Amino acid sequence: MKLELRGITKRFGTLVANDSIDLTVNPGEIHALLGENGAGKSTLMNVLYGLYTADEGQILLDDKPQDFDGPGDAMAAGIGMVHQHFMLIPVFTVAENVALGHEPTKALGALDTAKARQQVIEISERFGFNVDPDALVEDLPVGVQQRVEIIKALSRDAKVLVLDEPTAVLTPQETDELMEIMRQLASSGTSIVFITHKLREVKEVADTITVIRLGKVVGSASPNASTSELASLMVGREVELTISKKQAEVGDVILKVEDIAALDDRGQRAVDGVSFEVRGGEVLAVAGVQGNGQTELAEVLLGLRSSLSGRGHIELTGQDVTEASVRARLDIGLGYVPEDRKKDGLVSEFTIAENMMLNASYKSRFTKGLSINFPARAKISADLVKEFDVRTPSIDTPAGNLSGGNQQKVVVARELSRDVNLLIAAQPTRGVDVGSIEFIHEQIISERDAGKAVLLISTELDEVLALADRIAVMYRGKIVGIVEPSATREQLGKLMAGVSA
Repeated sequence: MKLELRGITKRFGTLVANDSIDLTVNPGEIHALLGENGAGKSTLMNVLYGLYTADEGQILLDDKPQDFDGPGDAMAAGIGMVHQHFMLIPVFTVAENVALGHEPTKALGALDTAKARQQVIEISERFGFNVDPDALVEDLPVGVQQRVEIIKALSRDAKVLVLDEPTAVLTPQETDELMEIMRQLASSGTSIVFITHKLREVKEVADTITVIRLGKVVGSASPNASTSELASLMVGREVELTISKKQAEVGDVILKVEDIAALDDRGQRAVDGVSFEVRGGEVLAVAGVQGNGQTELAEVLLGLRSSLSGRGHIELTGQDVTEASVRARLDIGLGYVPEDRKKDGLVSEFTIAENMMLNASYKSRFTKGLSINFPARAKISADLVKEFDVRTPSIDTPAGNLSGGNQQKVVVARELSRDVNLLIAAQPTRGVDVGSIEFIHEQIISERDAGKAVLLISTELDEVLALADRIAVMYRGKIVGIVEPSATREQLGKLMAGVSA
């Protein structure tokens, strides 16, 4: 089925999320929609799927105009969508999830479970998905759950399949398997829209690439285009994608973690007997699929989450901080870039200057007697805005008015403006543009080269491989292996799936 979008415009108040976008996807084509987070990719696909109504423009399928009042209309027309966050019910079986919403029935309206199971089996066998129709979704690995979402779409006879950031929660092996599935679907005539911001994956699987920046189509490219060319299209300027760093000069142990354990918000054990060391002058990266205890580990190290009573030991620069407060850890020299800058890193309503002093408002450099030293705060903030290239009209601009990349620069600037011994950077480039990624990576390596210890927590394997001096892989709350950055993606993928080295 041929898909064509003509002049699609979608506004949210004064924000133009999609600005007169044209897009054509031919039958059996894998068409990559490439762009940074916030570029408008998902909004465009939500318009296609009937979740949003376009303010202007037209959707055509096989040259016939469409008018969708909701996802039901889109599915009936042959459009399926696999969302970034899966729409599955964990306590249902695979067959029950696939049947949900268009349940096959027998006489008197009774659910025909045999038919639902058979549908899963047929699609699974046709594409080699290897999915058990009777398995509970909550018991399945993330990669298999994604196959269930694809089976759901195909069971509704989808001719156009939209995959929204489909590799965000997959191991390298699961990503490779998904690529093969995409090729099989395309060869069977299914049109695929592949939404992503990962250049390597686009080059590997796409037939055609369309790049969106700030809600507009800024160009098209072939998979033969270099990653530098694609990055330049995404950002609007040349970007250096490789990280230059010298050989690590490793010093004394800065952070020592022994056998710590912690529960998540549901009371389940999220960190289970974790031990490691980070030395000055090195980057230790914690890799793994999101949801394997990385978030809880970072919170325990900062003091935001308690470790289990009587379990484990944390030392920072030789001092026992296992029971220490957050402020005490910060005063010893811990810097923290949280994974969710809007929730934990910034107060959006505060100005940039106010955010710059959030964790040091009691320090002498920001105070004058019992009051804030406003001229000193203004100078410090202005200097940091210049040093860290924060694009803003003024230090009095609310942080919430900045782009994601500039918000992240404010957080990084604040943390590195203190005399830190250990920097914990959790997902430091999540949701920022390629240009800001380049800058933040430079700052992390600069801290390492200055003899500081860096604990990088990231689900982006390219980032881990580029920055790390050692890589610790977490799986279900445990560190299942610590390897050198020379490890292959296959080796790391196995560890990320829980297979010990």
